[in-house]
Amino acid sequence: MSVFVASFILLAMLCFLVITAVKAWKYSRYPIHSRLELYPVPKEGAGRAEYGGSYFEDPEWWQKPRPLNHAGELKDMLGEMLLIRLLFKNNRSLWWISYAFHLGIYVLFGWTLLLLLATLWPAEWLVLFTGIVGALGYALATLGALFLLVRRLFDSTLRVYTTPQEYFNLALISAVLITGAASWTCFANVFDVTRDLLFFSGAALAPLVVCHLVLLGIMLIYIPIGKMSHYVGKYFTFHKVLWDNDPNHEGSDVEARLKKSAALPKPAAGAAWAAAHIAPPVVAAEEVVEAEVEACALEAEPESCALEPQPEACALEPQAEACALEPQPEACALEPQPNACPLDNSDSSAKESD
Repeated sequence: MSVFVASFILLAMLCFLVITAVKAWKYSRYPIHSRLELYPVPKEGAGRAEYGGSYFEDPEWWQKPRPLNHAGELKDMLGEMLLIRLLFKNNRSLWWISYAFHLGIYVLFGWTLLLLLATLWPAEWLVLFTGIVGALGYALATLGALFLLVRRLFDSTLRVYTTPQEYFNLALISAVLITGAASWTCFANVFDVTRDLLFFSGAALAPLVVCHLVLLGIMLIYIPIGKMSHYVGKYFTFHKVLWDNDPNHEGSDVEARLKKSAALPKPAAGAAWAAAHIAPPVVAAEEVVEAEVEACALEAEPESCALEPQPEACALEPQAEACALEPQPEACALEPQPNACPLDNSDSSAKESD
């Protein structure tokens, strides 16, 4: 059984790497995005990134060298990847859970490397350190995944746009983590199992260990296929969209990409965006018929309001004997007074003089 499991894990790792590489290549071949010139851009040099400036500040900037700050770009990128800073700024309560989950995943990646090293070189201190790192990673990732699942189930805001795929992703990760923690705590020595898998020894494995390893392999194949592949898309989102402000000189790479995008065939008539949040609303046929009947009734109404006021027409705010748009005899003024309000007070003055 261990030979089969070892082969499956090896195949899953290979699929993970190949599919990730193919997806990155696919993203890199996409047409150029809509250039919005959003600032600040971390790669702007000469201190401009600190206050959101750009090379456009210089007169005749197209004739001058453009300083770049790649260290600032790397710093900003690592801050988002390792600390999830945007979520920290915009949703602090969700950040604590999400960061625990992601930090646990990062720790488990490091634990895997330590596990391989400790299996080949089983120094006592290295084995102890590997065990501590693994326990910390499992605790953070498992608690984070479970709390994220609960948050999406019971938070009314998150539940609105959480799709079944998000629930499946968290459930699959939780299952891998829980079976792994139970396997290494109660049923097997993780270093012995790793040694058996590395050398295809064919040793017997506990059923729960087999279940954990099979789920792990399935997850490795599934991650680059599903929405969890944002670890690939994030690079292009920042570097090729959010931070892409390269000048469009004549003969530049930007000009070539723009021409290539402009030469693409136009969408077919009636084509629509696939994103659900911008798709037109789906209206039932019965609602369409009812709307058409109501529209016909409004057009056929004999006493309906015309665009130009007619006698006894409907006012926007109907009042008793309301004023038409063009004043009529005995019409009300803007501030109605008792016994009508004439446009001038000549008659009332005459009565008062009498």
